[in-house]
Amino acid sequence: MSLGLSPRSAGPAPPLGSAAAPVTGTAPRPPELEPVVAVSGRRRGVPRWLRRVTGPVALLVVWQLLSATGVLQEDVLASPGAIARTAAGLVADGTLPSAMVVSLQRVAVGLVLGGVVGTVLALLSGLSRVGEDLIDATVQMLRSIPWVGVIPLFIIWLGIGEAPKIALIALGVAFHLYLNVYAGIRGVDAQLVEAGTSLGLGRWGLVRHVVLPGALPGAMTGLRYSLATAWLALVFGEQVNADDGLGFLMNQAREFFRTDVIVVCLVVYALLGLLADFLVRTLERLLLQWRPTFTGK
Repeated sequence: MSLGLSPRSAGPAPPLGSAAAPVTGTAPRPPELEPVVAVSGRRRGVPRWLRRVTGPVALLVVWQLLSATGVLQEDVLASPGAIARTAAGLVADGTLPSAMVVSLQRVAVGLVLGGVVGTVLALLSGLSRVGEDLIDATVQMLRSIPWVGVIPLFIIWLGIGEAPKIALIALGVAFHLYLNVYAGIRGVDAQLVEAGTSLGLGRWGLVRHVVLPGALPGAMTGLRYSLATAWLALVFGEQVNADDGLGFLMNQAREFFRTDVIVVCLVVYALLGLLADFLVRTLERLLLQWRPTFTGK
């Protein structure tokens, strides 16, 4: 009795667990892949630059309205329009550019001196236990003293010229850089140091290729703090017998109750500080490309 099988189809059964032959002759279609789009690329809404300027613009509008309605008197605080006209006049006659150049020179010299001193002390203290024992306790003790309070001593020691102004800026800068560079050195992962040692790096090789790159984020943070402190120290330093600079303009305006000139100088301080912070952020992006960071959601 025939079972309906052709001789060609007859044969031993496939072994257990082997893949069965496809029923049809067509191959299965691969799954369709969708391109992955970053969250930032899918985000829609108000541009970020517009969100960032909303607060300052709203503040200016409220300020102008209070001045126009008489709620804010001119002798208390000048209106934004009056301040803009004063700034234009100071720029036109060269007073404001000249004062900015003098103040920038003071900040630059003080930043370089304080930066070199603070960084060298941090390296000596952070890379050596002996250096830490000799330096760190002294620096920690001195930084607890309000650095603005040493102005009288600087005047006695250095006179009333440019030296006390630059020394005050350098003092504030040195402390911030020391603390952040020292913390950055001591915060380097010990496993990275062990890995460098196992790869054959000597002491200076570890310092160059492991410790200093690991401490660079802390140094950048210290530089940002130092720039903010430098501008703050400049405000105090230029109150000491200054004959030029932004502080000199503010002193003159205070004597004549010119709130518009005072606000112009404060705005210039703020803009210079923002510019300095932008430069440091740009430097961070260039030097710290290897470090992924969280940028917010």
